[in-house]
Amino acid sequence: MVRNVILGLGVIVLLSSMTSCTGPNAAKKPEAKGPNAALEKKKPEIIQWVEADGQKWMVHDMNRPVPPVITPGEATCGDKVGTAPSDAIVLFDGNDTSKWEGVKNPKGPFPWKMGEGYFETVKDAGFIRSKQKFGSCQLHIEFATPEKVMGSSQGRGNSGVFLMDMYEVQVLDSYNNRTYADGQCGALYGRNVPLVNVCRKPGEWQAYDVIFHRPTFKNGKVDRKVRFTVFQNGVLIQDNVELQGGTNWIGPHALTDYVPHEDKRPLSLQDHGNPVKFRNIWVRELKD
Repeated sequence: MVRNVILGLGVIVLLSSMTSCTGPNAAKKPEAKGPNAALEKKKPEIIQWVEADGQKWMVHDMNRPVPPVITPGEATCGDKVGTAPSDAIVLFDGNDTSKWEGVKNPKGPFPWKMGEGYFETVKDAGFIRSKQKFGSCQLHIEFATPEKVMGSSQGRGNSGVFLMDMYEVQVLDSYNNRTYADGQCGALYGRNVPLVNVCRKPGEWQAYDVIFHRPTFKNGKVDRKVRFTVFQNGVLIQDNVELQGGTNWIGPHALTDYVPHEDKRPLSLQDHGNPVKFRNIWVRELKD
């Protein structure tokens, strides 16, 4: 009887050692040795504080200020024109042109043609520009090149959107229209080619959404260069591009360089001799 009890206990101990790795006889993992031993034993760093906007905050700190609440606008959908977010500066709502002036004659009447919910370039009328000046900003603007196709290359639906009156996002009818790559629709004129050609058909409304960070200057030289992110019709075409110089045309194969200027300048739209329409223009000012 005693012998059977002892054998039974032995079987239990054996089964226990087979099903558990934590028993007294479990094999121990050899200690790490060599030059990487300290790294293997070191616990991962726990990040409890973060720095933002020049201040230090504990992670998930309930005292950290929350962002302001704004009401989003509505996107353009078909014939229904969208609206701006509540904190935007509306430069053109389809009716009021009082926030714009002609560059040739700033005190004269608005020089472009007014249509139903849009304004349109007029040949030889010259550029128009916003009366308000901006630096870094988010810009939304919609445009349409002529439905009736006339001309080719740079002579077809040509205009431009100039941030700070100096840095151009090209407007062109680039739907089945071959031209130089750094001058097609969506190009940062003469500098950067868009990632893709996402143009709609002639006459159809298109949209640019632009994130623009202005340059800064020190001792007469550029200290921080312009940065552009551009979406056309909801598609990314310029991805946080650092502009290496100016975009103003001064010859067939020549552009301007950076020229020191004010921290804020107008938004301007180009008259290039082609009838291009614009609507639904708004700006949100950004921190530098």
